[in-house]
Amino acid sequence: MKIGYILLIILIIIIAAMVILYFVGRRLEKRQAAQMEQIEAAKQNVTMLVIDKKRLPIRESGLPDMVIEQTPKYLRRSKMPIVKAKIGPRVMNMVADEKIFDIIPVKKEVRATISGIYITDVKALRGTLEAPPAKKSAFRRFRDWAFAQREKEKALEAKSSGKTVPKQAGGSSSSGKKKKRRRK
Repeated sequence: MKIGYILLIILIIIIAAMVILYFVGRRLEKRQAAQMEQIEAAKQNVTMLVIDKKRLPIRESGLPDMVIEQTPKYLRRSKMPIVKAKIGPRVMNMVADEKIFDIIPVKKEVRATISGIYITDVKALRGTLEAPPAKKSAFRRFRDWAFAQREKEKALEAKSSGKTVPKQAGGSSSSGKKKKRRRK
């Protein structure tokens, strides 16, 4: 009977936590919607020359002191995507949206949509913006490393036995011997 009471108490705690998370989530969602409305109301398109971009703690970012003071204390140590750009005659430090930070080109001119010191969108002024290569997952990196190690072991084994090993990828000859080219 004691196990039943313990399971009932755990179930009540889990249900209470779910209800609390639901209401907190709704409140945060409303707050985010209000912030997005403010950003949309103040947005403007500008042409800027991106000088540099880095992820920096807010204290080292070079943003105005008023912005640093308004940042919550728990976020002051986290790194933010900071872009140093020349807009007209002024050089400014701005905060970029996480979604677009990777596609912002360095030392190129772009047309950006900004709201205060926040960059919300970037478009290429000339040509197209190049998307960065997709990052490999940990499993993919490990698999590639293991395959390379296996190939090294095969090559060492063949070298010690005096045999030649055919190339797996891109090898055209099956015997592993290189073809000699004749020059004319």
